[in-house]
Amino acid sequence: MTNHGVPEEIIEKMKSDTMEFFNLPLEVKKAYGQIPNHMEGYGQSFVTSDEQKLDWGDMHFLIANPLIARDMRFWPKTPTSFRETMDKYTKELREVTISLFGLMAKNLGVEPEKLTKLFEDCIQGVRMNYYPPCLHADKVLGISPHSDATGLTLLIQINEVQGLQVKNNGKWVPIKPIPGAFIVNIGDVLEVMSNGIYKSIEHRVVINPHKERLSIAAFHDAKFGTIMGPLPDLVKGDREKYRTVSQEDFLRQFSTSKLDGKSSIEFLKI
Repeated sequence: MTNHGVPEEIIEKMKSDTMEFFNLPLEVKKAYGQIPNHMEGYGQSFVTSDEQKLDWGDMHFLIANPLIARDMRFWPKTPTSFRETMDKYTKELREVTISLFGLMAKNLGVEPEKLTKLFEDCIQGVRMNYYPPCLHADKVLGISPHSDATGLTLLIQINEVQGLQVKNNGKWVPIKPIPGAFIVNIGDVLEVMSNGIYKSIEHRVVINPHKERLSIAAFHDAKFGTIMGPLPDLVKGDREKYRTVSQEDFLRQFSTSKLDGKSSIEFLKI
C-alpha cells in the first residue's frame, strides 16, 4: 500500500530506532526480555506450544494500544527517542487501519461502522523482527507458516532483503519490498467477521544466507471484550461458516498452539 499518508520522517525514524535497538549489546536487550506467561518483550516466538520449534530470528513485541494496556517495563529507553517514536508511529498506523476497515466494509456491502466501531479502540501490537543470516538457510525459517490472529496487519520492511513469502494456490510466492510501502495482511479475525469473503493470508519468512533482514509488523485486533463471529448482515440467505467465540478464547487458542499454516482458524469452521 502506497499513498497511505503516514509521514516519511516518522517511518524512517521508526526504522532507525528499531535498527539501533537490535544493534545494542545482548545484555541490554535482555533487560527487556520476555517473562513467563507474558507475550511482550524481547525474545523469540511468543507461541508457547511445547511442539513449536523456535524460528531463526529475534523479535521485540509490544502492546501499543489501548494506552491502559501498555506495559512500559518492555518499552526500551535506548535509543532515547524510541518511546516517542513508537507512540507517533502507532497513532499514524491506527488511523490508516481504521480507514481500511471502513473501505473493506463498503466493499462487503455493509455500513462502514459495522467494522470500524469494533476496531476504534483496537488492540494494537507491534512486533519488531530481526532475522540474522544463516549459512544453512535451507534448514531454518525466520517465521514458520501461519496466518495472523488479527483483523489487519501492516508490515514495513526496514531493509531491502527479501524473505516474506505468501502461499497462493499451494505455492510460496516471494514478496518484493517496495520502499515506503506497507504490506497489508488480512488476518483470521477479518476472515471470520466477513464470513469467509475475505481470506486470511498464510505466510512465512525465509532466511538469507548472507544478509540480515529487519521488519516491523503492526497488528490490529478488535477491542477487548469483542464477541467474534460473522457479521449478521453477511449471513442473510447464507449459512454461518464460522462459530462465534470470545476474542479471549480465540487468542488463547492461537497463543498455545503450534504455528502450522491456518490451523488456528480451523477450529472455528462449521
